[in-house]
Amino acid sequence: MTNSSSETLEQRPELSIVIPAYNEQENIGPCLDDLMSTLVDQFGIRTEVIVVNDNSRDETESVVLERKSRWPSIRLIRRQPPGGFGRAIRTGLQYARGEVIVIYMGDRSDHPIDVKRYYDTIREGYDCVFGSRFVPGAEVKRYPRIKLVVNRIVNKMVQWMFWTQMNDLTNAFKAYRSEVVDRCGPYRACHFNITLEMSLSALISGYRIKEIPIRWEGRTWGSTNLRMREMGRRYLCTLLMLFFQRVLMSDDVVAEGNRDVRDTFEVHQSSQVGNVAT
Repeated sequence: MTNSSSETLEQRPELSIVIPAYNEQENIGPCLDDLMSTLVDQFGIRTEVIVVNDNSRDETESVVLERKSRWPSIRLIRRQPPGGFGRAIRTGLQYARGEVIVIYMGDRSDHPIDVKRYYDTIREGYDCVFGSRFVPGAEVKRYPRIKLVVNRIVNKMVQWMFWTQMNDLTNAFKAYRSEVVDRCGPYRACHFNITLEMSLSALISGYRIKEIPIRWEGRTWGSTNLRMREMGRRYLCTLLMLFFQRVLMSDDVVAEGNRDVRDTFEVHQSSQVGNVAT
């Protein structure tokens, strides 16, 4: 992630939203309108939205640039081939400057008010917020039946393997403190399996995570780029890699996280002493 040393705390975004976009010309404009009018205009949160154009062949980029003329904190990143959801997320994370980072879908399946709830929850002291579509209080519309069945099977397997009550870890829509992204990365997944890589890496590292109910709506325009057969082996690879890391190396993973937290605390204390001395 980028963070210029000359950028003051007042200038730094409080919130970074990373949106991978592939052929979303009909969705991305209303998506950005909803986000910026809610988070910036209504609640006054310093927000940057990083749209990663993942080799779109339509007018996605033109629509983003049009919205950028109204909200300059919208940023457009152009990716070169090869494409891939995970690659687009990884690119967006490199440019994120906010204290809180949210992965958000450009097809309008997620809702801006849930981003605000994520942000408020992290401000309460949590390191990550994972939205769930399958807990009391959640609302789901137009979820394809076959994908729903596969989702429930995969997430149940994840629960068993990682001894967790969280039941929607394959959902990309999550929020992380920037420090969590820094310490758990660099990520390697190139496709939708990055959703598991990011969430499970934070889980096995012992960060404070809260799961909250969210709203979710299936797309009404365009088609998803998720192909379940192709993703099966990628999800399996990611699950096994992190499972064995959890079982065989969990002490090292937690120790590294604790060391980073301790080092950050010591640096913070040193800077406070320096300020007092001057």
